[in-house]
Amino acid sequence: MIPLIIFCLWGTVTTEIDTPIVKKGLIVDLNADSGVVAGPDNRVEKWINQVDTFSVGSFEKTDGGRKIKGSGMPRLKTGVHELNGHNTIVFNKQELLAAEEDAFDHLITGSGYTWFCVIKAGKQSGELKDVNSFFGNLRNGGNYEGFWGGFADNNQVWMGSRSGKTFGRWDANNPMVLSNEQLNQQDYYLLMGHMEAGTGQVTLSLYINDPKTPVASLPFPVNTLANASKLAIGQERDAIEHPGTESFVGEIARFLLYDRPLTQSELNLVAGKLTAYYSLAQP
Repeated sequence: MIPLIIFCLWGTVTTEIDTPIVKKGLIVDLNADSGVVAGPDNRVEKWINQVDTFSVGSFEKTDGGRKIKGSGMPRLKTGVHELNGHNTIVFNKQELLAAEEDAFDHLITGSGYTWFCVIKAGKQSGELKDVNSFFGNLRNGGNYEGFWGGFADNNQVWMGSRSGKTFGRWDANNPMVLSNEQLNQQDYYLLMGHMEAGTGQVTLSLYINDPKTPVASLPFPVNTLANASKLAIGQERDAIEHPGTESFVGEIARFLLYDRPLTQSELNLVAGKLTAYYSLAQP
């Protein structure tokens, strides 16, 4: 199979935020319109980071732990009418993985972070109750420190950071910042996660569509010695012992990651541009 690099825009799209309006601290920009390497069957082999100044250049297919070669590759979906003609990547318990082990460690040890994700939730498989992750960089083994986001089985959204101080899936060191709202399977949403900077106790906040009001917030005790791992899109880590089991079902059109907490005005600005660009529901 000869790979095909797809860099074109489909349908009646606008292009005013091909590059996000806030660039300071931006380390990952995954855009389904640009930098997607796929084969003739639209199976994604590589998703190239549009931030070319960061050490992580791409998120790539992996067959680690899978019995069927290539079964972990998501699919490119082009010209989505509901997204103003933009593309998405369709995941069905599949993943794309960054190779760099330490590139994202600092996000939970003091720098803080902000992420944005234009996403549509499907019917979750529920293989591990309420853990259907659409991204994460948890460490394999130990107490699984890192940060992640996902869905409960009923499509309530959650996000969190894990300090590595205790093993519990959800506890004071590993809070589950959970929304009350259940996302439906018909609409696309803008999800946002925010962790304050600092080395003491900081706040984690989750937003759905509206950047002004978090749907859930919890405190997080920062562990400056935490050692997270590779970042995965489509699951919570490089889960080679059970790939797909803790992964989500749905679509991602855009994923932005900053290695700092954006200010309220910056949150408003980026969210507003993404909402207009993808014709998402107004908050």
